[in-house]
Amino acid sequence: MRRILLLSILLLTATSSGAQNATDSLIIRQIHDFSLVNGKAYDWLNHICLNIGGRLAGSPQSEKAIQYTYEVMDSIVPGNVSLQEVMVVNWKRGEKENCYTTDKKGNKTHYRITSLGNSVGTPLDGITAPVIKLNSFAELNSLSTADVQGKIVFYDEPMDQRFINSFSAYSSCGSIRWYGPKGAAPLGALATINRSLTHASDDHPHTGSIVYVDSIPKIPGAAISTSGADLLSKALAEDPDLTLTLEMDCKMLDDIKSYNVIGEIKGTEHPEEIIVVGGHLDAWDNGGQGAHDDGAGCVQSMEVLNIFNSLNIRPKRTIRIVMFMNEENGVRGGKKYADNAKEKNEKHIAAIESDAGGFSPRGYYMDGDADKLSMVKKWIPLFQPYLLHSFDQVGGGADISGLKSQGAVVMGLYPDSQRYFDYHHAETDTFDKVNRRELQLGAAALASMAYLISEYGLDNIP
Repeated sequence: MRRILLLSILLLTATSSGAQNATDSLIIRQIHDFSLVNGKAYDWLNHICLNIGGRLAGSPQSEKAIQYTYEVMDSIVPGNVSLQEVMVVNWKRGEKENCYTTDKKGNKTHYRITSLGNSVGTPLDGITAPVIKLNSFAELNSLSTADVQGKIVFYDEPMDQRFINSFSAYSSCGSIRWYGPKGAAPLGALATINRSLTHASDDHPHTGSIVYVDSIPKIPGAAISTSGADLLSKALAEDPDLTLTLEMDCKMLDDIKSYNVIGEIKGTEHPEEIIVVGGHLDAWDNGGQGAHDDGAGCVQSMEVLNIFNSLNIRPKRTIRIVMFMNEENGVRGGKKYADNAKEKNEKHIAAIESDAGGFSPRGYYMDGDADKLSMVKKWIPLFQPYLLHSFDQVGGGADISGLKSQGAVVMGLYPDSQRYFDYHHAETDTFDKVNRRELQLGAAALASMAYLISEYGLDNIP
C-alpha cells in the first residue's frame, strides 16, 4: 500500500511539473513571437541613434536620451517611471585630436587617433617627442626611467585572434588602454598612444576609459586606428628617430547632475523581491551613435516592459527596468543605484544587464551563489529551442556588479561576440550595424529569463 501511495505521489508530482514546464514553454514561445513580430526595440533604437546620437554622460544628448526613454517607459507603465539623481563625470572631448610624425627631412605623416575617455589634454602647442614602441603593457616592467623619460609610449599590442570569445581577447590586452598612461608616467613618459582594441583592420580609432591615480602624474592618452598602428610601427622600424606630435584639447570639468531612468511592474505575490533588467544609456561621443554599446541593451530592456504589458504577464516578483547613466567613464549610475538599494534595504534577487551588443543571443554569463546558479541552469531546456545554450561563463555587468554583494545573482546577456569589437567604442557603432531580428531575439531572451525568475524566485525552482 505504501509503495502504491508513493508511486501515486511521484506520478502526480511529475505530471504537475510537466504541466508547469509546458506552460512555461508556451509563455516563452509567446514572448519570442511577440518580440519578433510586434516588438518595438528596433524602432526605439532608430530614434536614439539617428535623432540623438552619441550621448556621453553630462552632455545635452544624454539629457535627450533620459527624456526619451522616460517617455517611452511611461507610455507602457504610466505612473511607474522615475528619475534617480546621480552626479556623473563631466569630461569633454574637445575639437582637437591631431597626431603626426615628422622624419629627418621634415616630411609629415598624419594618423587618425581619438582621445581616451577622462584623459587630460596636451599643452596648447601639443607634445612633440621621440617614440618608444612596446609590444605589450608588460614590457614596461623591463624598462627604466632612462628608457622612457621625455618620450611618447606607443603600445602596439593587438587583440589576440586565437580567442574564440572576443571578450577574452579584449580583456587580455585591455591594460594598454586602461592603465597605459598611469603605467608610463612614473618613468617620465610625456603621453601614450595605444593600438585600438579591435579585431578589425581599418582606420577607425576606438576610444574607451583610462584610469588615473592622483599620486601619479596625469599624462595624455590616445588610441590610434589599427591600420594607423601598423603604419606607425613600420615607420619606426625604418626610422627610429622619428618624432611624433600629439595635440588634444580634452578636459575634465566638475561633476554634473544627471539621472538613471527607472520603470517597473510591481510583483503580484512578492513585490519586495526585485529583478533588475537594464543597460547603460550613455555612449561615446567620437562620431558613433552608441548603437550596440549600449543603445541595444537599453531598448531590449525597455522591450521587457512592453512584452509583459502587451501579453498581460503579471509577474509574481517586481520587474524593474533601469537605464543606467555614466557606465562608460565612471559607472556612477550603477554605483548610485546599488548604494540607494542598500540604503533602502531593498531585496534584489537578480540583476540582468545587456551590454555586449545587439547580436544574436547565445546565453548568459552569471555570478553569485552557487546553489542559485545551479537552479537557474535547470531552465536550460526551456532556452535551447531558441539557440540559447551558453550558461557556464562567469560574469555579470559593470552597472549591476554592486548588487552581487547584496545577495543578487548577477547575469549578463551573452550574444555572439565575433563582430562586436569591430564597432565597440568607435565611430562605426551606428544604427545600420544592428539587425532587427537579432536585436529582438535578445529582448525576448531577457524577457524570458525575467519571467522565469519572477515566477519561481531563486530559492525553490522546480
